Amino acid sequence: MVSTRAAARYAKAMLEVSLEKGNVDAINTDMILISQSIAQSTELKTFLTNPIVKDQLKLNALLEVFATVNEGTKELFKVLKANNRFGILQATANEFQKQYDLRKGIEQVTVTTAMPIDASIEAKVLEKVKVLAPGKEAVITNIVDESILGGFILKIGDIQYNASLANQLQVLKRELIK
Repeated sequence: MVSTRAAARYAKAMLEVSLEKGNVDAINTDMILISQSIAQSTELKTFLTNPIVKDQLKLNALLEVFATVNEGTKELFKVLKANNRFGILQATANEFQKQYDLRKGIEQVTVTTAMPIDASIEAKVLEKVKVLAPGKEAVITNIVDESILGGFILKIGDIQYNASLANQLQVLKRELIK
């Protein structure tokens, strides 16, 4: 919880500075890269959160691994080193993306289906999102989960609509048990 608050503060500061400098889109691209890299590499995550590894070594490694990122992002690395907070780098990157999306009017939409969605279904989902979140641009992420059997689970922000076959069967089972 504390690290989440700290990450939100670092992200907010990064967003404000990048807006002033006019490089917010480049910084957001960097944050996506950092978040995905840490999520995909357990070694990198372990390295950043390991209290035995010196902060200078962590900084040097990040500057080498992410050599192509914007100077503002490199400054974030230096601030995290100064405050001994490398463990919240991924949370900071994720929080930056959330705040960026909020500022830009982008709504992250997750559609969980038993099979990958095609273009026609994606268009229908976008229409539904326009009704549920008017005035926002939607970015759809499709998660394939065969355990839902069929149908879909739509998540828009804090709202979740479960129209999966597995959920309907579960509801039916509860009704029959009563």
